[in-house]
Amino acid sequence: MLGPVILAASRSDRMRRFVSAAPGTKQVVARFIAGESVDQVVPVVRDAVAKGLAVTLDVVGEDITTREQAFAARDAYLELIEHLSELDLGTKAEMSVKLSMFGQALEGGHELALANVRPVVEAAAAIGTTVTLDAEDHTTLDSMFAIHEELRKDFPATGCVIQAYLFRTEADARRLAANGSRVRLVKGAYKEPAEVAYQDKAETDKAYVRILRILMEGEGYPMVGSHDPRLISIAQELARRAGRKPDEYEFQMLYGIRGEEHLRLAAEGHRMRVYTAYGTDWYGYFMRRLAEKPANLLFFARSILTKG
Repeated sequence: MLGPVILAASRSDRMRRFVSAAPGTKQVVARFIAGESVDQVVPVVRDAVAKGLAVTLDVVGEDITTREQAFAARDAYLELIEHLSELDLGTKAEMSVKLSMFGQALEGGHELALANVRPVVEAAAAIGTTVTLDAEDHTTLDSMFAIHEELRKDFPATGCVIQAYLFRTEADARRLAANGSRVRLVKGAYKEPAEVAYQDKAETDKAYVRILRILMEGEGYPMVGSHDPRLISIAQELARRAGRKPDEYEFQMLYGIRGEEHLRLAAEGHRMRVYTAYGTDWYGYFMRRLAEKPANLLFFARSILTKG
């Protein structure tokens, strides 16, 4: 299977240099990354909202090694919030953050990440929107959930992400659903060992449905992160059975993937939010997009051959 190989490559400096220098890379990266700066992403946000979509914005970059980089990540999000305040979009434009980018993996990282993310969440609340904490590899999750719980004391709309391929996630879903949290459910996009995660796609899909049922029947706000047509249909049926109204859950998909489906769901009256990444440190995010779907890798390979 190519997926695990690509995920391993996402941590390789040698592969980072090769992919960054490949002639066709820029063309393919532009498919998944909405721009390199705030000024470039703002028109993308305006266009999405004009089409009836919502967005969640991610400043890419997670492999930081210094506290100064963590502070810079915080400041990048605060700059983004300044620009969003001028658009007055409220929750139509929220943010997604990776705590590794805020220093979680550094010495004293849990406290550092909490200290860095809190002003971002505060600033987001001040302009009428919120922040979702992205899930990363399984070793970071206890810290992420603890930070999520702490932030929700003052900012209860703070969301978090759970990953269907991890064995622990059904228990996490029950706890979060009971607490009324905003929860994005995704399949998972990190290379995880067999001791903690399903390795088979079919098993992950089954787990996704089980967990989604827990969320739909719970007291929280489910965010369905999937491009799979079958899972999208199942989500609609589970929402109907749970008696949920269209504004009591939402769908989320990635920028650059199944754009016509984004518009179709929005036209049908569903809340449809596009996960929109931007920035210069795109490598890790880009490689996970390639790993998720073989067609993305083939598209990249053809672009290299064409441009080379």
